[in-house]
Amino acid sequence: GECSQKCYYIFVIETICVAWFSLEFCLRFIQARSKCQFFKGPLNIIDFLAISPYYVSLILAEDDSSETDDKPSSNTYLEKVGLVLRVLRALRILYVMRLARHSLGLQTLGLTVRRCTREFGLLLLFLCVAVTLFSPLVYLAENESGKVLEFTSIPASYWWAIISMTTVGYGDMVPRSVPGQMVALSSILSGILIMSFPATSIFHTFSHSYSELRKEHERLQSRLNRVKNANHSGESDTFNETDSLILEEPASPIKYIYTGN
Repeated sequence: GECSQKCYYIFVIETICVAWFSLEFCLRFIQARSKCQFFKGPLNIIDFLAISPYYVSLILAEDDSSETDDKPSSNTYLEKVGLVLRVLRALRILYVMRLARHSLGLQTLGLTVRRCTREFGLLLLFLCVAVTLFSPLVYLAENESGKVLEFTSIPASYWWAIISMTTVGYGDMVPRSVPGQMVALSSILSGILIMSFPATSIFHTFSHSYSELRKEHERLQSRLNRVKNANHSGESDTFNETDSLILEEPASPIKYIYTGN
């Protein structure tokens, strides 16, 4: 019917896109000087994870079609295969991460995350300590007041502490008693302070990384323009200069992001 025809068109479009991405990935792999270093690049890993689900789903689909329903265990096998296929289809959203190759903002975000791992670790540590502190308090406050509705246990209170301290506040778990509300107010204020502690350092790192990447892009663009002008003038060292744009910059933030390309 019409639905199957649309699915067929989507499959054809996806096949063409995956074929193009696969060709690009293979060419970059062949061109790479160090094959091991190529697979250590974060963007190359994302490319591989985005492409591989298509081929794995094709293989599993062929195995699924070849299976018969004669054995009682075949239904369980088919359910597992279907679950794997759904997970692999969901992984195709990683295609969006390929925009990082062409977006200065996404490159800056990735570089900032890599440079601020210690700050993010401290943020998670502070958050875990505070959640561990306020979860038993709100449980005891609600339990002693006799208004236990959502806070049935201390582990169940962890969810409330997380969404409260991160200022999300879904409202699915709400303290009803006055002591519980006081604990909630303390947790919210503590969450605001904890989230703001590393924010300044992360912001400065992001700003510095963005400035570095922008200057590096401008420098590379100017060198490319000079290479093009030299090419028109018949310079003999054009290819050497082109090859040195990225390979001869070990401290470049762009090489820091595209490690292995």
